[in-house]
Amino acid sequence: MTEPHVDEALKARVDRELGRFVADEADRFADLDAELEPVAAQLRAAVAHGKRLRAAFCYWGWRAAGQPDSDALVRASAAMELVHAAAVVHDDLIDDSPLRHGRPTAHLALRAVPHGRPRPKAAGRSLAMLVGDLLMSMAGQLFTGSGLPAAYLSRARPLWGELARDLIAGECLEILRTGAAPDTTDSLQVVRYKTAKYTVEQPLLIGAALAGGGPRLREAFRAYGVPLGEAFQLRDDLLGLFGDPARTGKASLDDLRGRRPTVLLAETWRAADGAERAALRRALAARNPGHAELNAVRGLMTRLGAPERVERMIAARVEEAARALEEVELPGEAARALTGLAHAVTARGH
Repeated sequence: MTEPHVDEALKARVDRELGRFVADEADRFADLDAELEPVAAQLRAAVAHGKRLRAAFCYWGWRAAGQPDSDALVRASAAMELVHAAAVVHDDLIDDSPLRHGRPTAHLALRAVPHGRPRPKAAGRSLAMLVGDLLMSMAGQLFTGSGLPAAYLSRARPLWGELARDLIAGECLEILRTGAAPDTTDSLQVVRYKTAKYTVEQPLLIGAALAGGGPRLREAFRAYGVPLGEAFQLRDDLLGLFGDPARTGKASLDDLRGRRPTVLLAETWRAADGAERAALRRALAARNPGHAELNAVRGLMTRLGAPERVERMIAARVEEAARALEEVELPGEAARALTGLAHAVTARGH
């Protein structure tokens, strides 16, 4: 798969702002006590990688409302990446995921920190939880300290509460539905709240609110953002099970091992006959399913056409998002950027 075009200049600006801010905050944190340095290192590691898509959506939400380029806006947009970094640390902790970007996740990296002390696994998990909490706090700090006028920031403040509420609701729903009977509607609701909204819709709305965008623009962004965000996560689920781990940087089969309520699993269950459902139950009920069992489930998914149905869901959502953009008049540069981002979040190999 050819990787889609990404605005490398904007990404580089976000990387610089994010790098400076997090490095400074991590150094201040470590200066409190030398023992805190490994925790500070995880703050730095949390923002070392990423496509910066959430920052890009916030930036183009601002530009779509007719505002000019702004370094202060780039800093405010970079705060979206700290929200994402916090969510990733917490999600990896909840899912007990071993790898992220090809490196040990925070709770595993921090397990070795309390040398010779009791319960190192619990200590690593606790430290990672606090890393995620601090990253979320830093997101608000970077946003409010971006240099944008207070009146602009106040327009967007209510959306931060909505973002946090939806994100945490999605995480809770995934936990509550893990191991339950697979259902596509339930799985899509998890996708919508856990990922879709904070990845696309809410960064766009925050950018538009900062810029003073009107109700028609906000309506268009909701109509564009939710289906596109769902398509993003559906692609992520496909890559998690059928992508190349060397490119995704994540352990393959994690979603199956964790019995997570993905749309792929729900669509497989829906298409399976009685014998196939019994085989699925046995494989997913195992305390520690091995590669052979999980690969058999993946093979069943392929035979029953679940990946193809998820691909069609992705295509339908991208088309829906494109139609939403066509129904609102946007500055040409913003329209082109948002059209390109629709491709970037779905036609990717990692």
